[in-house]
Amino acid sequence: MGSRATQRLPVRLYNRLAARLGREPRPFDEEALLAAARKATGLGDFGRLDFRDGLRVLLHAYDEEARLTPFGRMLVRRELLGILKARLTLTEAWQRDPKVLDAPIRRPIFILGLPRSGTTALHQLLAEDPGNQVLEYWLAAAPGPRPDPAAWRSDPRFKEATRALRTGYWLDPGLRAIHDLTPEGPEECRHLLGQSLTDDTFDSNATIPSYTSWYARCDMRPSYAWHRNVLRLVQSSGLERRWVLKYPAHMAHLHVLLETYPDACIVQTHRDPSRVLPSLCSLVTRWRGIYEDEVDVEAVARWQVEMWAGRLEHAMSVRGAWDDPEQFFDLSFQELRADPIAAVRRLYAHFGLGLSEEAERRMRVRIATHPEGRHGGHAYAAEEFGLDRSAVAERFGAYSERFGVEAEPDA
Repeated sequence: MGSRATQRLPVRLYNRLAARLGREPRPFDEEALLAAARKATGLGDFGRLDFRDGLRVLLHAYDEEARLTPFGRMLVRRELLGILKARLTLTEAWQRDPKVLDAPIRRPIFILGLPRSGTTALHQLLAEDPGNQVLEYWLAAAPGPRPDPAAWRSDPRFKEATRALRTGYWLDPGLRAIHDLTPEGPEECRHLLGQSLTDDTFDSNATIPSYTSWYARCDMRPSYAWHRNVLRLVQSSGLERRWVLKYPAHMAHLHVLLETYPDACIVQTHRDPSRVLPSLCSLVTRWRGIYEDEVDVEAVARWQVEMWAGRLEHAMSVRGAWDDPEQFFDLSFQELRADPIAAVRRLYAHFGLGLSEEAERRMRVRIATHPEGRHGGHAYAAEEFGLDRSAVAERFGAYSERFGVEAEPDA
């Protein structure tokens, strides 16, 4: 079943004008994009060229499969140009100071689990600990050595990140109630995988099944090596602190993540999948509605159910074969919601970490000043996406049984 996206009037006018002009969209041009990135930065070395495999698959899928509007095509081009510019500037920074790549990253904390299961809330809470460092949104989008915070707001990259977030929330004001981001706040490390053209964001925003298939079977080792080197560069301007990173999609590549960060502390959040999936489908279809005119909401739902069930099963398999079960910590959504500070204390104790008085004080301030629903509610229903709660519960049955995930009552 298809659903027409609700788009802002200026966006509809932009698309209508493009249609009235009757111009066929020009195919995405790989060489033109690379040239534009070189011109914008004055740099020429993109680093390892294996990223171009993903770029070619992605561009072909955008041209042949996606239902991008003219406005959507403009957004895609802008995003790809940003990725290519980041590759150029990162490669130049590593060449200028190669010792950066020898820096250790000790016992990073990775938060993963189903989206909408508390991963973001936990990430934002741990970001308040001055002993931790997170990947701020603006540095995730355009990485470099982290400057002194006093200089952030005058940095052109910070200003660009601010504009990008404002634009996204203007295009769909309801998105902020679902996923609230700020330029200075913690962001998923999806951007670092996206810089290798291997990331969930692309097929979340558009209908590109050939890219989805390619991404599911590609070798992620170069992408995670790039991920690690970006973190090394970002931390190079300050004291070494413990990294706290978050991205649900890491479950799909947990074996590679652990190869890359063998001493990682893995936190997995848990929540009833039959409550999570409708919320997740709402988020994905709303994002797609910015890029595409017609969003097949039931097709999105079927894909999301199978994708996340498979990722959970993969993570369970990796965990079952891993030598040290103490590297994993499981946290239920209900426990985190009921008493966040107690949940953090238990997490820290599991990994032998100390929770300072200052860290706890800042976490309590965060909780008090960021109540749930401050940007409005998130309205959705499973029926909108053709989802049957009992069928979803059955598909995720092995996961729920393994981690003792309890069914939640209807909202």
